[in-house]
Amino acid sequence: EVQLEESGGGLVQPGGSLRLSCAASGFTFRSYSMTWARQAPGKGLEWVSTINPDGSDTYYAASVKGRFTISRDNAKNTLYLQLNSLKTEDTAMYYCTKAWYGGSTFGERGQGTQVTVSS
Repeated sequence: EVQLEESGGGLVQPGGSLRLSCAASGFTFRSYSMTWARQAPGKGLEWVSTINPDGSDTYYAASVKGRFTISRDNAKNTLYLQLNSLKTEDTAMYYCTKAWYGGSTFGERGQGTQVTVSS
């Protein structure tokens, strides 16, 4: 059974930083690209970033490129997302998933971790 558990969210002021984590189990983590997605209040799921299985290639949505950094530790079966220079529009529930089918279609994800950017 695939299990994904996100953590690290919280309330932060604009310009602040957070580091999100996703602990994965139930599948061979090192064999899969992993993705972060987010859902803002009243909106659909939005792709944020993807990393390939060995971490050598990363991809970002234009809205977060240069501010967010995705990484992974295959020895710990953990995915990370470093969020810097946060903006109010980054407020959302953040999810990790091992499958992104394009657009707003994603595979199994965890319960999410809430990021709120507010002064």
